[in-house]
Amino acid sequence: MPGPPVAHRVSQPSAAAAKLGIVTTTLKPGDPAPDFTLTNDKGEDVTLSDLKGQRVIVYFYPAAMTPGCTTQACDFSDSIDALHARGIEVLGISPDKPEKLAKFRERDGLTITLLSDPDKQVHNAYGAYGEKQLYGKTVEGVIRSTFVVDEEGKVSDARYNVKATGHVAMLRKDLGL
Repeated sequence: MPGPPVAHRVSQPSAAAAKLGIVTTTLKPGDPAPDFTLTNDKGEDVTLSDLKGQRVIVYFYPAAMTPGCTTQACDFSDSIDALHARGIEVLGISPDKPEKLAKFRERDGLTITLLSDPDKQVHNAYGAYGEKQLYGKTVEGVIRSTFVVDEEGKVSDARYNVKATGHVAMLRKDLGL
């Protein structure tokens, strides 16, 4: 049984985001998961709705090849066999270009699907981009977030501001794996 979602309040978009018409909202269990098509590290398109009928973990991370993001991606890769055995796919999304994601996969032996969202449209649709606290300062950037999408395409778990270290183990426990 999944644990309670981590509450997160996304503040109003910055003036720059408002000028672009970007409105960041948060998702909660029961909401339809915003569909998307993004390019993976191999240059192939991946569409969330093509995975309907299975559970999907969609997670957002700030930048490939940084310490926290590497820890999280390696933890998901280490768990991928157990997740696949339960019919769960993992999609990691960052603003990085596919070429950088390919280097990330190769350098760290990653086995999860890495997707590129350079314009952050999908980040915004999931509420995974906006104002956050970083070393005591308010900055605008990627909010490390994880969503579990059920077989029908609805969000069954939404977690914002997750910690890279230990997050995958906690998620696996909450999913009963």
